[in-house]
Amino acid sequence: MSQLQWYPGHMEKARRQMEEKLKDVDLVIELRDARLPVSSANPLLEKMISGKLRLIVLTKKDRSDSRKTAAWLFYFGEENVIAVDTLHDDVRQKVLPAVRRLLEPKRQKALKRGIRNKILRIMIAGIPNVGKSTFINRLSGHSSLKAENRPGVTRSLSTIKLEEGLELVDTPGVLWPKFSDPDCALKLALVGSLNDQILDRIDLAEKGIAFLQKEYPGLLKEIYGLENEEGDLLEKIAFSRSLLKSGGEADRLRTADTFLNELRNDKRYQVTYDTCPAGE
Repeated sequence: MSQLQWYPGHMEKARRQMEEKLKDVDLVIELRDARLPVSSANPLLEKMISGKLRLIVLTKKDRSDSRKTAAWLFYFGEENVIAVDTLHDDVRQKVLPAVRRLLEPKRQKALKRGIRNKILRIMIAGIPNVGKSTFINRLSGHSSLKAENRPGVTRSLSTIKLEEGLELVDTPGVLWPKFSDPDCALKLALVGSLNDQILDRIDLAEKGIAFLQKEYPGLLKEIYGLENEEGDLLEKIAFSRSLLKSGGEADRLRTADTFLNELRNDKRYQVTYDTCPAGE
């Protein structure tokens, strides 16, 4: 997957818009996937927000390995990193105190200048399919944004009122033009941050299976009711799910799609792909 890239025109347009809008932004909330605390960090964003206040929020905590998420939070060692389950946590309660704390010096500075109703702007940024729309809906208490579990739904910048004196600026999911690390591209593909239509999904599924065999031995056996984790597991999964062609042969593409969908969305898959340098 070393040559894999996905950087359609709307991403470059969004990047330029973000860069322009950042001039008026007081805080950036960078969303990362808890399964990829490092691989889901956009190096372009890192350059763009240099010098800006930043709060990192690890989304999809419920999809990650809880032990490894705890290790990553300890490793970051920053109070400005939060992990959330956007579907079940009280996102406002977990995130707003940190937002207010970070922005309080700016508010106090404005008050000293006699500005009592200064609007502070918060940009929400992250890669595709990291859960920005769901996060914003839960943080703002509104359901104004369309949320889907696939990349590329949000295509333009929009502004949402968070509370008195605070506005959110939503942005489309943006990747970077060239992945220098093929392992990073693989991880992004496995969590669904790349467009599946550009991928060899059978190859991707087989690589995902190999990762699980190594890092989470026994999980595939448990989920698919397999006798063991040896041999052609994609074929074994096809038979366990009755995903067969008319002649009784395994339908490998349909099985790959089924496996990838379950890997990304089934609650039994709570896996983290990035290895924490500090261990667990």
